[in-house]
Amino acid sequence: MQGEQVVLTDMLQCRERRAQIQDTFIEQYHCPVISFCMNILGPVKTNEQIRTAFDCGKNMLLLKLEQAQADIKNSIEIHEKTGDELLLSIDCPAEKIKDITTEIEETHPIGRLFDMDVIDTDGQKLSRPSYRKCIICGCQAQECARTRKHTVEEMQAKIEEMLKKGDLKC
Repeated sequence: MQGEQVVLTDMLQCRERRAQIQDTFIEQYHCPVISFCMNILGPVKTNEQIRTAFDCGKNMLLLKLEQAQADIKNSIEIHEKTGDELLLSIDCPAEKIKDITTEIEETHPIGRLFDMDVIDTDGQKLSRPSYRKCIICGCQAQECARTRKHTVEEMQAKIEEMLKKGDLKC
C-alpha cells in the first residue's frame, strides 16, 4: 500500500494523544465520546484512498447522529501519518450511540474498515453486541487474528480491494 510508513512509537504516541483527548472531553462535557479511525493493517495508515474512505465514514456518522438528534458538544479531526481520526463529544446516551456506530460498521459497504469506539462517561469503552466478522472469511475476526489464520499480505490485499471497489462516492 502506498503512503508514509509509521513505526510502533508513532502509534503509541497517537494512542496516548487520543486517550488524553477522550479524557478531556469527558471531563469538560460529561458526555460520551466517539473515537473514529480506520482499521488499516500494516505500516501505512493513511493515503488518498484511506482518507476518502474515512470521509465516507465520517459523513455517514454525522448524518446518523443528526438524524438521532444527538448534540455534538465538541469535535477534533486529526490527519497525520498515524491515520485519520475524528473524536466527538456527544450529548446522547452511550448505548444509543453504540447502536448507531455498530449499524454503520455492519451495513456500510466498507464499514468493516471503520473503527468507531464509544467511550462512556466513566472512561470505559462500550463493547459490541456481536463479534466483528473477518474481512476475508467472515468468521469471528478476533479468532482469525488470534490463530493468524490469514497472512498480513492477504489482509492488506483485501483492504486494498475493499478501498478500490468500495462505495466511496459519499
